[in-house]
Amino acid sequence: MKLLLDTHIWIWSLIDPARLSEEVRATLESGDNELWLSPISSWEALLLAERDRISVEGEPQALVSLMLKAGPFREAPLTHAVAQESRRLSLDHEDPADRFITATAVVYDLTLVTADARLVDGPGYETLPNR
Repeated sequence: MKLLLDTHIWIWSLIDPARLSEEVRATLESGDNELWLSPISSWEALLLAERDRISVEGEPQALVSLMLKAGPFREAPLTHAVAQESRRLSLDHEDPADRFITATAVVYDLTLVTADARLVDGPGYETLPNR
């Protein structure tokens, strides 16, 4: 299965894996699955650090670089197709990170791994909910 990690799932998988459900943890650890990450997640992690929503010792840029090296993540490029899909999506909110990450799942035919109730079971894309 090709899995796109939502930003919080990526962070939890590396910093606080106890927040992941048994199913999500096992799926992420399985060598049978590809783990994908959007560059938007790096951007969002930096914003979270800047706003003190995640605790970071030292430079946030250095932490994000280490987190990117921590796993076998494939990069899901931010393309014009992703940008266009982000505006076609039928979401009930305008969070730009959610829109870009969800659009990435659609464009690259990836299953979005998320705990965000606003994204779980959304129309037009597959999710693996962290419940």
